[in-house]
Amino acid sequence: MKAVILAGGLGTRIAEESDYKPKPMVEIGGRPLLWHIMKSYAHHGIKEFVICLGYKGYVIKEFFFNYYRHTADLSIDLKTGAHEILNTQSEDWKVTLVDTGAETMTGGRLKRVAPYVGNETFCLTYGDGLSDIDLTAEIAFHKKQGRLVTVAAVQPPGRFGVLNLAANNDVLSFEEKPSDEIGWINGGFFIVEPPAIDYVSGDSMPWEQDPLKNLARDGQLAAYTHSGFWQPCDTLRDKRHLEQLWDAGRAPWAAWTR
Repeated sequence: MKAVILAGGLGTRIAEESDYKPKPMVEIGGRPLLWHIMKSYAHHGIKEFVICLGYKGYVIKEFFFNYYRHTADLSIDLKTGAHEILNTQSEDWKVTLVDTGAETMTGGRLKRVAPYVGNETFCLTYGDGLSDIDLTAEIAFHKKQGRLVTVAAVQPPGRFGVLNLAANNDVLSFEEKPSDEIGWINGGFFIVEPPAIDYVSGDSMPWEQDPLKNLARDGQLAAYTHSGFWQPCDTLRDKRHLEQLWDAGRAPWAAWTR
């Protein structure tokens, strides 16, 4: 099974970083978000990736083109330029990098990489969100449900304390940053059957608009509920939070380290 990762957006809400690189290349613990996401998939046996490039896609290309040497110990003769790979921690992944256009919407990016996906079930997610979702269980759920698309339904981390008020404005209860304050949302980590791509008409169509709405209308969209860790990296605040978890050895998404 392959995993398609949407990695072409601008990332305007974290412009301090994305002015210089695509948002999926923002680093957590010295490695890009994209790498963390791919490690999560690989942990569940999914090691073929199709990366949808757009904004500053060359940064992602250079990262993977040089990945083997950057993760290796080298012996270099500076006089002749000859070098030897002593050992490497490189991954056993196959990565297909596809330029899907700077202005293309998420649905359009998916449609553009359809030839690289083939006729088999595939995974699809965004390049800026980390989770400890059990992908193996989600895939099994998808097969059991028999729908064209399964989406991971998550409860976003709360940002504000919630007050429950009485008629006289007394506070009946207070809950600090509840995770269920707005219910279930689209958390990415889709499982998709190839015919679902036909719901996308072209480059200007976001996957999250008409395609998902029409799949739901047709009874072809299932939700796999995930109550565990899920965190997008939209702002510097999010990045710092993820960095703190990683540095403390408490990164819930990093199942491959355990």
